[in-house]
Amino acid sequence: MVPVKTGVAELPLHSGHAPSWLIERMRKLADAIVTVIVESYDAGEFLRRISDPFWFQSFGCVLGFDWHSSGLTTVVTGVLRESLNFEKHGIMVAGGKGSKSKRTPEELKTVLVSHGFDEGKVENLIRASRLSAKVDNALIQDGYNLYHHAIFVDEKGRWAVVQQGMNVSDGYARRYHWLGESVKSFVVEPHSSILSDGVSSIALNMTSRKCEDARKISVDLVCESPSKLIRIFNTLNKQESLTKWLGEETSTTIMEKVPAYLRMPKRVNWDLLRKAYEFKPRNYEEFIEIRGVGPSTVRALALIATLIFGAEVDWKDPVKYSFAVGGKDGVPYPVSRRTMDEATKFLREMIEAAELEKEAKVEAFKRLARAEQITVLEFTHD
Repeated sequence: MVPVKTGVAELPLHSGHAPSWLIERMRKLADAIVTVIVESYDAGEFLRRISDPFWFQSFGCVLGFDWHSSGLTTVVTGVLRESLNFEKHGIMVAGGKGSKSKRTPEELKTVLVSHGFDEGKVENLIRASRLSAKVDNALIQDGYNLYHHAIFVDEKGRWAVVQQGMNVSDGYARRYHWLGESVKSFVVEPHSSILSDGVSSIALNMTSRKCEDARKISVDLVCESPSKLIRIFNTLNKQESLTKWLGEETSTTIMEKVPAYLRMPKRVNWDLLRKAYEFKPRNYEEFIEIRGVGPSTVRALALIATLIFGAEVDWKDPVKYSFAVGGKDGVPYPVSRRTMDEATKFLREMIEAAELEKEAKVEAFKRLARAEQITVLEFTHD
């Protein structure tokens, strides 16, 4: 199975660390709740839950964290990393924030091999970890750069990813969820939902089905002579402007609206594209797996595909949902409660069944009640 990206949540950045007493309490509560889920269902059910942004947010609230904080993501995954293990839960967590994320492949190999995973299965999981990060950093160009990546793997080799990106300009972080089942491709609309505090006026979404031709042309371009691609790039930089693909006549006003991260790169890594030419990727997924292929390369090829060859490219932010406490007046989007209600109902049942002291259980229910005040806003796209 290849993964489905199951959602994205966007939260304000907060500095500081959770106090040690809170972390310890969160560990005990997380252990108790996950144990009930695994015993009542299986480890796969926990992976499905952790890949749901609504459930993840409610779970963080129950553990005792501020619902509307980017710190919820890093602390909750960190707590789960320390609480979960194959022996008790049949689940491991690799990765983390900053430099810890770079050690993910090594961690996966060390733990999984010691638990009897064969080399091929381990390599597939490492590939899933790398590709999920590559897609959210390079194919979804929404202004957020990944700084946190964690992968959850169960004893059957099923997995889920929770990762987060930072947008320094507006002070928000966006969380991305992946579930490793039910989808055929990493690069074609792997979302089942996306959560954010707002929708960007423009974003490059190369996972959109609308980009099928652009993805194919991108692969065709890198499989042709690099000298031809250099000529096209130089011609485009001299003669074309972003106003053409935006369908606007006045360049000054439009250029003010186009964020720097979506403009045609001034430089292209031609050594990288020569390497891609020698490799001859058979499809877009193989192309983005090449080490060094990043946002600027993906964007340059996408712009050439649309400006020179007329391929359609999707410039809409793929956001679908948002959180708001008590609702937001004047937000022109319908409100969805069903998914959030289902998430909190499941959590309530797990807390009730968990082996916890009465006081800890009562406090968990109180925090869950606060989480139930979160309204889910649904964005509609033309």
